[in-house]
Amino acid sequence: MKKNGQQMDRRHFLRQLGIGAGSAVAAMALEPFGAFAKKDAYLSVHTPHLSGEMTYRTQRGSGEQISLLGFGMMRLPNDQDEVNALVDYAIEHGVNYFDTAPMYMGGQSEVLTGNALARHPREKFFIATKMSNQNRRLWSFDESKRMYETSFERLRVDHIDYYLLHSIGGGMDSLKGRFLDNGILEFLLREREAGRIRHLGFSYHGDVRDFDWLLDRQLEYQWDFCQIQMNFLDWRHASMRGGRRTDADAEYLYNKCEKSGVQCVVMEPLRGGAFGRMAQELTDQLLAMHPDDSTARWAFRWVGSYPNILTTLSGMNRMEHLEENVKTFSPLQPCTEQENQLLASIADQMSGFPTIPCTTCEYCMPCPYGVNIPANFAYYNEAVNEHILPLPDPTAENYQERKQQFVDGFQKALPDEATWAKKCQDCEECLSKCPQQIRIPNQLARIVEALRPPRRN
Repeated sequence: MKKNGQQMDRRHFLRQLGIGAGSAVAAMALEPFGAFAKKDAYLSVHTPHLSGEMTYRTQRGSGEQISLLGFGMMRLPNDQDEVNALVDYAIEHGVNYFDTAPMYMGGQSEVLTGNALARHPREKFFIATKMSNQNRRLWSFDESKRMYETSFERLRVDHIDYYLLHSIGGGMDSLKGRFLDNGILEFLLREREAGRIRHLGFSYHGDVRDFDWLLDRQLEYQWDFCQIQMNFLDWRHASMRGGRRTDADAEYLYNKCEKSGVQCVVMEPLRGGAFGRMAQELTDQLLAMHPDDSTARWAFRWVGSYPNILTTLSGMNRMEHLEENVKTFSPLQPCTEQENQLLASIADQMSGFPTIPCTTCEYCMPCPYGVNIPANFAYYNEAVNEHILPLPDPTAENYQERKQQFVDGFQKALPDEATWAKKCQDCEECLSKCPQQIRIPNQLARIVEALRPPRRN
């Protein structure tokens, strides 16, 4: 099938027939989607057998081979030479999917990414970026279109391979204001038809009703992919977290995407690094089975074992992290049933720990009152994992010792008192920015309470 002298992809072929992507899922004669539901068959085809060879997945609409390890560019070193070195190593070792956004590093991520990738042949990489118009002042068509056009300039490309509606899930009013009422989604659909966007999708955090609304209109929009937060803890415990979430477990998100014929890009496979800071008794359970494997390797192998995953994003701002992750995916060894059972057990145990579900994305920053929100939450979670928190009853024999241990550790982790939780003024400016839908002022109040001197009668 040719179109304008180029290979016609499946989406264009179906459109000429008048068949949407949702109908295509049912039309098995057009494409054997059933094969993708069989994990063992899928992995046997797509997992290389040679040591040191990157694992790839096939993008079903175009046939593109996408590295199962994707490079998340949100927290890059702000140094072009360092970024160049990371990108060079990644491409040399088979990584070809690079994910950025206009809001990352205040726009500098797109610049650094574009400069680094421009030094390589265009066919060596796929770029993903986003419509990051979460701020109401960017909801107009002109402002959103300007953001879209600026991404091309910063990334130094004439087409964007994977383009996303960024962080849907703020409720239907937000979804309509950002993408529907202003006409920007219709514009992006036309840009896909024109080829300036090769694949169109969305990333999801928050209100699952937005996620359902978009996927339920797959016939109309023909989403090429969907980016979801998925890891062995959120698989069945995401919707049980505190705060003001109306989220769904990753199991629901993944299964709905699979049933809709939409492949998944995974973010937060390590839960923002939280798996590297698990309680020691949980880490020991993993080490007992594989003494040489890091918790990151366990988490990546778990995600990569699912057949409808197109790529798994990892923010790698240090060469040693990149090298370790490349090794994990070259090739990826799927988890066994015994390993899956162990991770499910650990997830059940972790769900009982009263941690704050912060992934340190820093979307909430800067705080107008100077609070270092991610650092406060990071130490609080560390104290929970080390069983310093929750504090025992004040009448307990070890109460004062544990209380002082928490205070000393907190002051060491955050030496600048101006950044402490007690500086929060409950202005709630951070609430709409948090993709995890954490009730941030309430959680900061927990820290303030834990630091407060004991009341005297």
